Amino acid sequence: MQPQQILAILATGEALSGSRLAAEAGLTRAAIWKQIEALRHRGVPIESVGSAGYQLPWPIQMLDESSIRAELPVVIARRIGALDLYWEIDSTSSELQRRGSAAPDFSIVMAETQTAGRGRRGRSWLSPPGLNLYVSCLKRFDAGFASLSGLSLATGVIVLRAVHALGIVGPRLKWPNDVLAEGGKLAGILVELSGEYQGPCAAIVGIGLNLRLTEALREQARQPVSDLAMLTHGVPPDRNRMAATLIASLVEGLDQFERAGFAAFVDDYAEHDALHGVPLRISSAAGEFDGVGAGIDVRGALQVRTAAGMQRIDSADVTVRRA
Repeated sequence: MQPQQILAILATGEALSGSRLAAEAGLTRAAIWKQIEALRHRGVPIESVGSAGYQLPWPIQMLDESSIRAELPVVIARRIGALDLYWEIDSTSSELQRRGSAAPDFSIVMAETQTAGRGRRGRSWLSPPGLNLYVSCLKRFDAGFASLSGLSLATGVIVLRAVHALGIVGPRLKWPNDVLAEGGKLAGILVELSGEYQGPCAAIVGIGLNLRLTEALREQARQPVSDLAMLTHGVPPDRNRMAATLIASLVEGLDQFERAGFAAFVDDYAEHDALHGVPLRISSAAGEFDGVGAGIDVRGALQVRTAAGMQRIDSADVTVRRA
């Protein structure tokens, strides 16, 4: 029995003894203990409850490809070129990169857990199984790189639309590619481009969305983080439903971006801009300066009002913090 099967058995939140798990799996109790420790090492909060055995602090929903497909609107399901779910992978975006030109438009890759999840500027993304969502989508464009200005910001709006579709409000957008809630990062976005400058080209849009984090994971993150459980009184949405809603939002939103570019997302972004009117410190290889967030322009550049006048930042290779 593999770790994912142990996790699926524990998913109900019921306490199960080591002997019962061993009997169901046809393994020794020592082998069960090793599988439990492997899951704990990945960040799964399996508790020892004395003679009762092992228990999760709350029920979880394991990702299931057929359940996700069943939640998709028919018109969206027809647009998807591929929908693949892995238990473990290095990175969902890396898998799409490996598929190269053979991957059809709107190929979707998901995973329960990633061993090398990536964030912006080479940062790692914590990817424990059973708790959050890790999704990457390949979108092909006939136009070149210049037409994709603002895509990471538009993706932030796409994530918000998915969250709003399930009745969850409160998240905000932090330039250039973070979704925030309750003062911490709720979702991260990584857009990677390939192809020709004049076109055609392709974008791999990777999204990590926190549904539920443990205290240990919050400490490992080494930055303020949040999850949907904080916004839903401790009961985040079903993971399969959230995955399907996010995929549908990606297909609809990326189609809209292809037709109209970032201009179609400017107003929505401005409505949820977490940096507007906020004192900021901008750091880059060229130095630092302070100012006040003044929204974004039609290309998706961050506008910062300073003593020397309005500054526009269109490179994501900077750090933006509250001053």
